[in-house]
Amino acid sequence: MTAILEVKHLVKQYGKNRAVDGISFAIEAGTCFGLLGPNGAGKTTTIEMIEKVIVPDGGEILYKGRPRSSGFLEEVGIQFQETELLAFLTVRETLHTFGRLYQNAMDVDEAMALCDLTEVASQQNDNISGGQRQRLWLALALINQPDLLFLDEPSTGLDPNARLDLWQVIDTIKQQGRTIVLTTHYMEEAEKLCDEIAIMHKGRIIARDTPKKLISTYFNGITVTLPVDGLTKDMEKQYTVRRKTDGHMEIETNDANACLARLMDSGVDLTDISIRTPNLEDVFIHLTGKRLSPNSGQGPDQNKKKV
Repeated sequence: MTAILEVKHLVKQYGKNRAVDGISFAIEAGTCFGLLGPNGAGKTTTIEMIEKVIVPDGGEILYKGRPRSSGFLEEVGIQFQETELLAFLTVRETLHTFGRLYQNAMDVDEAMALCDLTEVASQQNDNISGGQRQRLWLALALINQPDLLFLDEPSTGLDPNARLDLWQVIDTIKQQGRTIVLTTHYMEEAEKLCDEIAIMHKGRIIARDTPKKLISTYFNGITVTLPVDGLTKDMEKQYTVRRKTDGHMEIETNDANACLARLMDSGVDLTDISIRTPNLEDVFIHLTGKRLSPNSGQGPDQNKKKV
């Protein structure tokens, strides 16, 4: 496969703070690339440098093998975390108005069908649901038929059903061969949609791979959660204790049955024990020491545009 975007030794400095510290990565065409990190990790600064919002202090960004030209923004679509829509326009009118800015705009009916908006085409923007509004923002980002699509927290604030609907739309876009760069605070979203993930921390990329390989690299086996006082000192020496939170500890084992048998022999009450397989959030916490919360993103007035 061919890289559609290459970032080489990218640097951004704000006074004494190096927000982005010489990171490098490449994104293959037709894939979904997730950029994750806690607040202050440098991911937003990285995306804004790629989008030509801010100028790097060092490094190189290549698009389709060449430095980005003046027409770069004609070939990319950007869905901001929150876009302020003109309330009196209908969904169709909004897409038509936005499409007139581009020479090669997607057909409005096609955009609405792709983003499951056909049934609300004649409704005004202030009368559609939160999930429909998110899909409209996505349709606006697609209206110029971009080869490269940036999605910033696309499902923030949605209920579970609306989030699943949006994921299905994004998956359809992936199947069309478009390249997606995704930032999200939902680990499940990243694990489901992304072909590859880079985790940033303190301006650097500290891990990068497919979701499955990231999980298997840092965790092998099953996670057992139990009360802190449920593990004897002898048993604690036999297992890897990953963290202790809210009066509970998590241990890792390759043999859940044997582990439970030992716990029962030690007199541990199994009613307060849970068993699960590790996930991407476990990797994130292991690497950064922080939990990635959907509510820890940017404030409501950031990344806002009026359309």
